[in-house]
Amino acid sequence: MPYTMEQVASTIDHAVLKPNQTVADVRSNADMCLKYGVASMCVRPCDVRLASELLNDSKVLVSTVLSFPHGADTTAAKITQARLALEDGAREIDMVMNIGRFLSGNYDDVRKDIQAVTEIAHAENALVKVIQESCFLTLEEVAAACEISREAGADFVKTSTGFGPSSATPEIIDVMVKTVGETMGVKASGGIRTWDQAIGFLQQGATRLGIGATETVLNGRVSEETY
Repeated sequence: MPYTMEQVASTIDHAVLKPNQTVADVRSNADMCLKYGVASMCVRPCDVRLASELLNDSKVLVSTVLSFPHGADTTAAKITQARLALEDGAREIDMVMNIGRFLSGNYDDVRKDIQAVTEIAHAENALVKVIQESCFLTLEEVAAACEISREAGADFVKTSTGFGPSSATPEIIDVMVKTVGETMGVKASGGIRTWDQAIGFLQQGATRLGIGATETVLNGRVSEETY
């Protein structure tokens, strides 16, 4: 059965994360999110309060990134970031896994790092998505990172920040869905520039899409953006 524009829009976390995006950009993107009825608008931490005001009393949630894009902040810093984001109105937190620690084999440290943020978010009925930056991982490591995120109590696993050297791929989404798809959400993010790409990931079992060029994709055009 074909997907409607409304159905696809309802799965999109619209990304407003570029370093040069202005307050005016946040406002115009909020208007677009309301127009299409996306799942959330994902903004930089400094924009959470404004986004919460702009999207107040709507179905569009405010999501934000944490320790973005490298995941290299200390756990204490991540805890503080999470608390501040929640106080400003974030309802979903997309945290970057500590990639270096994971690749060093320090899985317990990575698990505790995720769990610390998850406990704070869940206490406020907010969700946590763990960004792997999967392009740095083998498919076996993708599966291992998914298991760690599940053990830490996170709600979603997510492919990419959109700022790494690569993005979501069908192969990565396949591993994520097979590993944790029955118990967690799966978010394909980064490099989704066409309607067909978006539909393809949804058909594979992804439950959220991270897209920067939401309006272009929903209207069937090809985005020239890299994110």
